[in-house]
Formats: sequence, structure tokens, C-alpha cells
Amino acid sequence: MAATAGAALVVVPLTGAAAAALVSQDLTTDGTVNPDTLAIATVTDEVASVEASDAVAADLAAVTATVTADDEADFDVATPEINVKEDPPPAPAPAAAAQRSTTSNSNSGSSGSSGTKARPVAQSASVKAAISGSAIIAEAAKYVGTPYVSGGSSPRGFDCSGFVSYVYKQFGISLPRSSGAYWNVGTRVSSPQAGDIIVTPGHVGLYAGPNLQIDAPVPGKTLQFRAIWQSNPTYVRVTG
Repeated sequence: MAATAGAALVVVPLTGAAAAALVSQDLTTDGTVNPDTLAIATVTDEVASVEASDAVAADLAAVTATVTADDEADFDVATPEINVKEDPPPAPAPAAAAQRSTTSNSNSGSSGSSGTKARPVAQSASVKAAISGSAIIAEAAKYVGTPYVSGGSSPRGFDCSGFVSYVYKQFGISLPRSSGAYWNVGTRVSSPQAGDIIVTPGHVGLYAGPNLQIDAPVPGKTLQFRAIWQSNPTYVRVTG
């Protein structure tokens, strides 16, 4: 039903009996539609359309954009299996390997017969001079590298006195096979020469020049030129 109040039009939707009464007044006496009724119906349709739009908007607003799951929800995640093959460690640098080899060789030949440290000596100028200046040392140098063998007195293996006695035997000189017996042979000298015998308790070797000797050290070592490690040794000269 519409009512005019000033310039404003107030539209009130009617239902039930009021709507039925209104329908009965829609027709004029000649059977045509009342113009006022037609205008009211048009406004009512527009109001209904607005209400329907508002209902759709409300329904859309009720749908949230955020989807959540409770703590007990199960999810299947496909995880590919990856096999990783590690590269082998790099080989040591040649310089480092050579350094370790040099250190190992130096340590392996550094112990004297009494446990005192002694530095192995390579074929230096001093060794060459000893070999060229003494027939005894030249003969002894032939056996460098021969393994130490307890009781040995041949190129297959020497102990200290076995080595000294073998070298002198090549010149027709017989010497004892016990290091302790060398205190009683030859002549003791204070200024040794290459080829003289170095005597210390429990060990003998051959003097090969200043701070240089050649001897058979201890088990596990080989016959070698090396520094004189003995403290206050006795030098013995033996002639044929």
C-alpha cells in the first residue's frame, strides 16, 4: 500500500488479507488495470529484487576464503627418494707424500746402537772423500743397505762386530767377533783416520771422517753411513 506524505513515497509490502484486498481493487469498473495498482506492483518487484540481491550478498559473505584443517587431518605428501654418492677423498699432493716419506726414512734410521739419536748421512762429499781416501771404507761402502742380523758376519746380514771383522778380513786381517774384545786389539789413537775402528761399550763401527762413521746399527736397521752418535768413543788403529 502506498501513501503520499509530502513529496515522499512510502512503500509497504502487503501480505495475507491486505494483499487480497488490494488485488480486488486492482481493476476499474470497465475491467482494466488500475494505474495506481500497476505502479505499486512495479515498486514491489523492485523491492523484491533488491532483497534478493542482499540475500545473495549475505550468502557470499558467509563463505570464508581461509580453509583450515584440524590437528588430526591426514595429508599424503609424495617425497622422491634421492641417492647421493660421495666422491672419494682426493689423493695427497705429491709434495706432501714426499715429505712424509722423507720424514719416515729419517726417523727409521736415526737411532744408534745404544738408543742415542744419530742422523743418517747420504752419499755426500764427505762420504765420497772417505771412500776415495781409504781402501777400508771403500770396501765397507759396498755393503750399505745390508740388514742388521744378530750374529751375522756376511753380506746376507751383519751385526756390528761381524761387519767390522768381515771388512778387515778382506785385507787379510783377523779381528774378534765380540765387540767387547776390541778394547784389546790394535793401537789406540787420538786423531783417527778413515778406516780406524770406533769402540764404545757394546758397539763397534768404522770411522769415515769428521763426525762420520759406517756401521751396522740395531735390529730392524740396515748398514749405513751416519753421524757419530757415541759420546767420547775410543779410536783403534789396526794394521796388517
